[in-house]
Amino acid sequence: MTLNETFVNRLGWFASVMGILMFSSYIDQIRLNLQGQTGSVVLPLATTVNCFSWMAYSYLKRDRDWPLFYSNAVGAVCGALTAMTALVY
Repeated sequence: MTLNETFVNRLGWFASVMGILMFSSYIDQIRLNLQGQTGSVVLPLATTVNCFSWMAYSYLKRDRDWPLFYSNAVGAVCGALTAMTALVY
């Protein structure tokens, strides 16, 4: 692995961690939904569809892109939970 490949690999994992942190912000909205302060369902649904699309893309690539897959898996779960709690509570 060259220095450039190492940098790109580390950048991919850094971006994944940042994506996980961003998607984890839905946890606060889930808490609010459960307390009866329901938010919009549109953004979490769009996030869920977007994340599942990126997961499929990163998995189906010839050389799987695991950082992209894992960060979007967190987004798909958090988005789906947020949408469900917005609809149910």
